[in-house]
Amino acid sequence: MKTFANKLKELRLNKELLLRQVAAAIEVDTSMVSKFESGERFPTREQIEKLATFFKVPEEDFLVEAFSDKLSYDLGEDPLATEILKQTIVKLKSINSKE
Repeated sequence: MKTFANKLKELRLNKELLLRQVAAAIEVDTSMVSKFESGERFPTREQIEKLATFFKVPEEDFLVEAFSDKLSYDLGEDPLATEILKQTIVKLKSINSKE
């Protein structure tokens, strides 16, 4: 399964860009982009939005991909991960229905 990190690196390499060029575009250190690409760190929402704009990809797709990776990482191999996500969906639906 392709991760956000894989997609980010693939986009950069396909455009033949250096890490420092991407870093400059989103105003972070080169090492931070490297960590995003290795899956060592997850970008903030603002950084994801800047990356989407920079690479001209749909922002929503990039956000969903990045945050789903983060949730997967955070929950890891927790045996209750599926139940936690089910309960989260219920809570989100409740919150969204009040708006």
